[in-house]
Amino acid sequence: MTSIARLQARPGHRALLITTLAVPLTGWTVHAVALHRQLANAHRDPLTGAQRRAGFERRAQHLIDRYGDTVTVALIDLDHFKALNDGHGHEAGDRALAATGERLARWAGSRGVVGRLGGDEFAVATRIGPGRREVRLAQLARMLSEPVDIDGHPVDVAASIGAATPDTLNTRDLSALLRGADTAMYAGKHTGIPVVAGPEHANAASINGRRAGRPGTHTAARAA
Repeated sequence: MTSIARLQARPGHRALLITTLAVPLTGWTVHAVALHRQLANAHRDPLTGAQRRAGFERRAQHLIDRYGDTVTVALIDLDHFKALNDGHGHEAGDRALAATGERLARWAGSRGVVGRLGGDEFAVATRIGPGRREVRLAQLARMLSEPVDIDGHPVDVAASIGAATPDTLNTRDLSALLRGADTAMYAGKHTGIPVVAGPEHANAASINGRRAGRPGTHTAARAA
């Protein structure tokens, strides 16, 4: 083979070598991506797509540590959820939960995190400027009150919302913020009006971030 021929052949050899090396690398990349997705899914509630409690708490605290007073933490309970299950069946309840998870994710946006703490209880942490909190929480209330389609029929749903922010409670501790949000939520239970926690809501005793004595605290460790 002439020198010119050898030179012309080299690019092909180099391409073959690169391709040969890339095949196992591509295989490992695909495997790594699949493993990452499996691990991510393991931290999510399969029905609603929300983070489980541990994942939510970790990501929410990270948001608070990084962005401080621009973070709003909210707790959400679906109102009369047992009556929905009893009246329309558990499939209807599941659809309401799935719709709630999707609506909360839309509201929180890419800068927030949604968690399902158990049953019909959800939590959200997202960035909202102090001047927009009232408007954004009112928007959330409207979103959560939209009927859910059950077998082609709109079924009314409702939710109670309590919120807390680091600047109003003078803390960046997620547990304290959840406790304040929980107490505020029960102050406005069944009204459809979001309540933002003030200092008067901050000192209630809690179990896993929820107000002691509220329904379900005896099973608080069993997050959905």
